[in-house]
Amino acid sequence: MTTRFSFSLTTTDGAARSGVIDTPRGQIRTPAFMPVGTAATVKAMLPESVAATGADILLGNTYHLMLRPGAERVARMGGLHRFMNWDRPILTDSGGFQVMSLAGLRKLTEAGVTFSSHVDGSKHFLSPETSMQIQALLGSDIVMAFDECPALPATDEAVAASMRLSMRWAQRSRDAFGDRPGHALFGIMQGGVTPELRAESAEALTGIGFDGYAVGGLAVGEGQEAMFGVLDYAPGLLPVDKPRYLMGVGKPDDIVGAVQRGIDMMDCVLPSRSGRTGQAWTPRGQVNIKNARHQDDPRPLDDSCTCPCCTGYSRAYLHHVFRAKEMISGMLLTWHNLHYYQQLMAGLRDAIATGRLDAFVAGFHAQRAQGDIDPL
Repeated sequence: MTTRFSFSLTTTDGAARSGVIDTPRGQIRTPAFMPVGTAATVKAMLPESVAATGADILLGNTYHLMLRPGAERVARMGGLHRFMNWDRPILTDSGGFQVMSLAGLRKLTEAGVTFSSHVDGSKHFLSPETSMQIQALLGSDIVMAFDECPALPATDEAVAASMRLSMRWAQRSRDAFGDRPGHALFGIMQGGVTPELRAESAEALTGIGFDGYAVGGLAVGEGQEAMFGVLDYAPGLLPVDKPRYLMGVGKPDDIVGAVQRGIDMMDCVLPSRSGRTGQAWTPRGQVNIKNARHQDDPRPLDDSCTCPCCTGYSRAYLHHVFRAKEMISGMLLTWHNLHYYQQLMAGLRDAIATGRLDAFVAGFHAQRAQGDIDPL
């Protein structure tokens, strides 16, 4: 078993890449989708169920875990893996994005960010140093540098100032992370939708040197076209031999487009959040199980899907338990959505490995264009 963190690129197809990240807790097949386990749980799922969908790695949320139950408590319980009963790799975000979204409740300085907890109003301070300390207590395998992420649209001056602050914080994160064999630190590229600022950010990060690199500051309101516009060049500014992570993405067509443009890792709350609100993702697009058209439908969500939701339950049942506000509704739909996302990733990996990515993407879009199966 490896004692180090490493990334090996096995195949490329155009800009798309497939490979393997090796960690002491297991391998991560890329391109990889990471389910989000915000508060040490992927909502409505058992950890072993998440593993059964094909997930190699989960994401945990530094901001939420530091407020509740507290990073020191998690450390006393043996670290995040043991605490939540997940023995595969975990990536923790830095807390920066959540803190930045609290605009009215925070004060930003060069040193860091002072903010009020959304839980009980208590005051806290996060900086590159405290973020590294908290993530070390959690024991995550991949640690994210502490950065600031401005909401778009913003002026070029605001984006540039924010990016340069994030680069100074990236150096402080690197210094504070220290030498932790078997654990990795990822830097985060910023710069909005401006190529010159993205290039400046990439140069600063590669000068510092990280185990992987994230493309940050996207999926924050700029729209898919603008996001793809950045992804057409941004991944190519980063080292070829390190993983590239697009934070907070996304819908299935966002994921496919990002992989085509050279992204290796993604995360999003969408499959689990959608599951809890009666939305299912299938190869033919989105299904809203709330709709009355499903109430007498004996068919599964997707007759090609092998998840427990599709092999055991009808649309009529799923409609009923959602309407009745039964807990099993969110459980089944979340399992299905996570399974669908992991099947999509497996399909993308296989297509890249066999040089068929263009055909796979064309088939993906053609199937989605059909829309859901006709009502009975």
